[in-house]
Formats: sequence, C-alpha cells, structure tokens
Amino acid sequence: MSVFTLRSPALPFRHPATLVGTWFGAGLLPLAPGTWGSLAALPLAWLMLAFGSARLLFVAAVLLFLAGWWATAHYMRHTDAKDPQEIVVDEVSAQWLTLVFADPTVWWHWLLGFALFRLFDIAKPWPANHIDRQRSALAVMADDTVAALYALVAFALIVPLLPPMVAVWRAIRGS
Repeated sequence: MSVFTLRSPALPFRHPATLVGTWFGAGLLPLAPGTWGSLAALPLAWLMLAFGSARLLFVAAVLLFLAGWWATAHYMRHTDAKDPQEIVVDEVSAQWLTLVFADPTVWWHWLLGFALFRLFDIAKPWPANHIDRQRSALAVMADDTVAALYALVAFALIVPLLPPMVAVWRAIRGS
C-alpha cells in the first residue's frame, strides 16, 4: 500500500462501528491516522465551545468515549490488530477532553491543546504506556484518555503563563 492510499477498513465503511471508530473515515487517511483523528476532532469541539459550553464538550467527550469503546470492541472482533491504526475515535474523544478549558476565540489555545495532546499521546507517559500494552477495546480508548488528562493539566498550567512570558520577551526584544 502506498503512503498516499486510503486504508481499507475491516468492516464495510457504512457499518456504524466503522463510521464511529474511524471517525467518519478520518482514520482511513494515509500517514499518521492519529493526527488526522485529532484534527478531525477540532471543528466539532470548536462548535460545542463557541455555541455551547465546556460542560457540553466534556459530556460529549464522555459519551463519545462510551460509543468509541463499543465501536472499537466490535471493530476489533474483525481484525487481528491489538490497536487498529484506523480506529481514531479514541483520539477524538481525548482531544475533546484536552480542549475543555480552551477559549473558542483564542487561536493559540487550539494549537496548544492539539500539540499537547499529540505530544502526550505519542510519548505515552505512565500509566498510558501500561494501558497501551493491553489488548482490549477499553485499553484502546483509555490510553488516549490518560494522555488527554496529562495534556489538560499541562494546558491549564501553560495558558495563564504564556501571555505574560510573551509580553516579557517582547519587552526584552524592544518590540
């Protein structure tokens, strides 16, 4: 398979487990499906924060976690993969959790939330790395949720500090 070829799902594309698990096909895109899944999470997260609330985004992340757990379990019954790469609903749910404190009007909140989640999802600090070694649909969903919790804490610590640090840096540079 070429790096520019779409992946083939284990179940028909129209199957609910495939639609939810691949987040409507985002996980079938070539190269870095987790990143595609995280990117695909952003528009709906923005809509929920801009026209709803952080509580709505949090509840949606929890409900999507549960739906993703079902979809992943069903999908995994049709594949030999421990953590099928095309399953990205875990990234979507976790990315939403990471963005709960984001301001929909501040562009760098979105960039920071995306970057922090991808960093912790790839690095998989404990206990995410332990969970990642398990072979279950719950583990597929949970390791990303743990990474999201790390990212959320980092986000909450960095956001208040970043504007003053930029202001000091600009003052030192004389801008």
